[in-house]
Amino acid sequence: MLRSLLTVALVAGRVWSYDQLLGFNGKLIRETRPIEEIYKAALAEGGRCSQWMGGDEKNDEDAIKREFEGRWPGITLDLTTDLSKYHAVRFDQQLAAGNVTVDSIAFQTVDRFPGWDAEGALLHYAPNGFDMIYPPMRDVRAAFYGILTVGWSGKWNTDKLPGIAPPVEFQDWLRPEFKDKLVLTTPVDDDAVLYAFDLIMQQYGKEWFEKLLAQNPRWVRGTRTPDTVMSDPKAQWAASFTSDGLFPTKNINVSHPVQGSFVTWFQLAAIPKDAPHPECAKLLHNYMLSKEWQSTRGSWPVRRDVDPPAGYPGIFEMPGTNITYFREWMADRARLERLRLWFEDKLGTPQGLSPLIDDL
Repeated sequence: MLRSLLTVALVAGRVWSYDQLLGFNGKLIRETRPIEEIYKAALAEGGRCSQWMGGDEKNDEDAIKREFEGRWPGITLDLTTDLSKYHAVRFDQQLAAGNVTVDSIAFQTVDRFPGWDAEGALLHYAPNGFDMIYPPMRDVRAAFYGILTVGWSGKWNTDKLPGIAPPVEFQDWLRPEFKDKLVLTTPVDDDAVLYAFDLIMQQYGKEWFEKLLAQNPRWVRGTRTPDTVMSDPKAQWAASFTSDGLFPTKNINVSHPVQGSFVTWFQLAAIPKDAPHPECAKLLHNYMLSKEWQSTRGSWPVRRDVDPPAGYPGIFEMPGTNITYFREWMADRARLERLRLWFEDKLGTPQGLSPLIDDL
């Protein structure tokens, strides 16, 4: 009898944990407090919270920690940056164990958020400024929303490739001057890179890829690695189109295709329903969605009342990209796996350590 009761309890628990639809309990919590009051509540809660942020290098998002802690004295943010695909699995593990320890998640794996919400894992919380987020970038019940945008560029080192005609369209990277000079992130290892190659090859065909292979590119892991390699004055590699960043630096120039399609997406963020420090997490999300923070990112804001980065039109007017399509593309996992296997057959499996520990 006891075993039967335990079985019923476990089954009921699983239903409640994994199927929230017919509970009809999706009402959102709309923030009405000024951010200073949220700050006081976060201090009273203990003044500490954790965030898992998707990124390719350990220090990728350290600026978020510095800015947040500098803006709100007495608050500590335990920020962990790792590949989004690994973060997502760890979050699944915490949910399965019923032991959520993270307070805020912000990942590239945008396809996972609706499923987590359907399981009842996410807090339906609308920070201040939620209604200013572009509608395609936010869930109607505020379970998740864009917190920042990522935009890629073509890049080349002007010291190593002086005086060349700027490469703009993807066919330009097939020119003779880029032979043995390209450093590219493998599409086998990263959904965003796979997305980039899918966009390019749907337009230019597999012949483009065959010509690219003839250029003898260096294949690496992580979308920050090409920047490191092409910036190294001792390295022969000098150009890439598989990393982000909208602005040129001292010797790295940038371009965007007009006829072709380049990668942009909005990183989704959410607060787990069982976050141990919800007030601190709310402070973090209110801060990151503030006009103050959105206007200093060096990329397109997720808010429609914040100006785009200098010299660029708004993200929905930017030629050559469709920022909402990445989320739709990510949802078809069977199609992605077929693409990944095609590229794995051509390039082999990813080689080397994780980009977070490879010292590149």
